[in-house]
Formats: sequence, structure tokens, C-alpha cells
Amino acid sequence: MKTVSYFSYGAPDVLRLVQRPTPKPRAEQVQVRVHASAVTTADWRLRASAFPGGLWILGRMMFGLVRPRNPVLGMTFAGEVTEVGSEVDQYKVGQKVYGFCGGGGHAEYLTIHEGRALAPMPDDLDYSAAAAVPFGGLCALVFLRDVIKLRKGQKILVIGATGGVGAYATQIAKAMGGHVTAVCGGTSEELAKELGADEFINYRRTDALNGKQLYDVVFDCVGASSFDKAKKALRKRGLYVPLNFGVREIWQVLTNKNIQGQRIKIHVNSVKASDLQALNRMIAEGELRPVVDRVYDMIDVFEAHSRVQTRHARGTVVLSMA
Repeated sequence: MKTVSYFSYGAPDVLRLVQRPTPKPRAEQVQVRVHASAVTTADWRLRASAFPGGLWILGRMMFGLVRPRNPVLGMTFAGEVTEVGSEVDQYKVGQKVYGFCGGGGHAEYLTIHEGRALAPMPDDLDYSAAAAVPFGGLCALVFLRDVIKLRKGQKILVIGATGGVGAYATQIAKAMGGHVTAVCGGTSEELAKELGADEFINYRRTDALNGKQLYDVVFDCVGASSFDKAKKALRKRGLYVPLNFGVREIWQVLTNKNIQGQRIKIHVNSVKASDLQALNRMIAEGELRPVVDRVYDMIDVFEAHSRVQTRHARGTVVLSMA
């Protein structure tokens, strides 16, 4: 099978189209013919060894000190079940599925345990749209529901509100009853409002963290702020949640003992099938829709990675594996 692989860290040109053996499913796994997979900020950071905030050595220890431990990137996938293991009872051959695999999605085939973040593909979505959902959608859902615990009527500032995670955070925060202020570039204003933003701030013209408006939550989806800066925009017991964090934020969490004051929370996301099913319900009810920036052919993976690395993609960059 064809894969997009990398054997050293660096710029997009370290990526190669490589033939690898097609994986066979174990007893509780399904084999999926992948039709589309997202290219995410995680793929970029892993490929470039661009771990944020002083966590470089920890990242290299986890993912490969000298060279990548897993040569095939791709956090998400959408495709068709082509084979099932002997103990699989939730899926059948020919069924359209999508999910979060955490690596290996940039290949024509993958295998995944039926109990992991795997779900039937929503009927109204094509493969590219489905592949765009799991990374940003799952991240936004878990952060807003479990970490932030957003309540109806709370004012939330979403920084990077039309990006790979932000486009889903804007929609989910609105569905949860939040009053959403979107921060992004001026060309994204229309999209932000289509996604449900109540207010819009063009970061090129206005510093959203230095205005008169105060928020219950500042959710930074792109790493464009800091806790010290966010304090100016937070209410007395406001919460700052950065998606990307480093040593500085870890230290701030450990030393932020004033539970009556402004707080910072950090979180490492985990994914579950039940959360993907929750996204399916939101899609069916019209509360959530995929946001696809561009779809690239596998041979154009350099351009796909370069697009993600600009940090200006609107929604999710998708790689066609067909």
C-alpha cells in the first residue's frame, strides 16, 4: 500500500511516498481502506519536531529521540471497512467509518481496534468532510465540556476561532449556550459568524486581550497568547485555557494557588468512541458541521503540510488518499 512516511525530522520535504505492507486486522480490529485523512498541527509538529514551550526533549523521548518512531503520520481518517477480525461485532465489511487513530492515517489502509475512537460516518458527509471532524471536533468537545465546563450564558473568547480546532470550538461553545467572541484575521469574519460567533475581533487591528470587554473564559486554540496577557481580559474568577502549552504554563498551573482569582488550566486530550458519537449527534442535529480548508492529493503532501504550518488555514486541511 502507498503511505506518506518520514524517516527524519525537518521541513515538509522530508516526507516520502513509500510502499509498505498492508496491515491485517487482529481479532478485535477492523481494516479500513482510507479515502481521506486530515493534516493537522500535530502532524506538522511531529514532522518538524516543533514541540512547544521548552518541551522539545520530552517530545523527542516520546516520539523518537534520533528519528521518528512511527514513520506514518495522520491522526484522523475516513474510509470503508474492508476486513474485520474474528471477534468484531460492531462493524461490517463495506461500512463507511471515520475516526481518530493517533497516527497511521496517511496510508491507503490502516487497522484499528473496534473499541477506539471509531464511529459510523454521518450519512450526509463525504470522506473529506468526515476526515476533517475528529481532530478539531474531539479536542474542542473535551476541552469545552470537561476542562472548561462551559455554562450557558458565559462569555468565551476563542482565539484562532476559524482554525483546525477553533472552527469546532466556536460551534460547540455556541451549542452549549456560550456567548462566543471569535478572534481571527479579517478575511475570516464571515466564516466565524456562520459558525455561530456572536462577536468578532480582527486580531490584526485590535488586541482582544487589551480591551474593555471581560470574559469568563479565554480559550486559545493557536498559542497566540499567554496567561499574563489574558488576565487583562478575564473576569475576577475567569479561566484561561491554552491548547498549546510548555514549561511556563506547567509552572503557572503548579503555582497558581489563588482559587478565588483568575485561573489557568492545561490538559492533554484523550479520545473515546463515545465522544465521536456525541459529535455525530451534533452533526445530525445541525449544531456542528465540518470546515474544510483545502483538499490535497497524496502527491501534494508537501503543500498540505506547508499550508498547515502557516497557521492560517480556515478549518482543516485534508489529504485525499483515494
